Amino acid sequence: MRSNPISFDTKKLLEILHRDGVIAYPTEAVWGLGCDPFSEAAVKRVLSMKRRKKEMGLILIAKDIEQLQPFLTGLLPREIIQLKKSWPGPQTWLVPNNNSAPSWITGENKTLALRVTNHPTASKLCEIFGGPLVSTSANPHGLPPAKNISQISTYFDKQIEYIIPGSLGELLNPTPIKHLKTGKILRQG
Repeated sequence: MRSNPISFDTKKLLEILHRDGVIAYPTEAVWGLGCDPFSEAAVKRVLSMKRRKKEMGLILIAKDIEQLQPFLTGLLPREIIQLKKSWPGPQTWLVPNNNSAPSWITGENKTLALRVTNHPTASKLCEIFGGPLVSTSANPHGLPPAKNISQISTYFDKQIEYIIPGSLGELLNPTPIKHLKTGKILRQG
């Protein structure tokens, strides 16, 4: 991963996230859209911008496993160990929905998609926000994910309140998604 100093306006970031705003930021492979996962209005905006069906659910990213603790209750000790072995890192896991996440995050799924990111900018955003953020690729449904700020502007014009500066990680594709209970791979990395 390229090492660039992480520099952005934290006050502006928090103001936007706390007033149902949407941000764009670099992740491990592509640019992502993010918002407060507990703001239904913000999540609806993200879904509308992406033209994505609410039934599909969204990924939550976090700085560390502690930020995801409410969503992990009910998991077996060996499952927690499995998560800890892969995090922080570019692995998204589907865990059983223990009803800690709002329905606008899980969609019609009985699972919740979680990742402890090792991308420095994305991790710092979660640290500053004090909890997990929605993370979904910055693209309208059916189009390729944004790989640069120019694509974000083309896709979303002025719908994003803040584009967080930074570099993408070194992955060529979005992170893999694997079901924690079954081991089934839902998306290759």
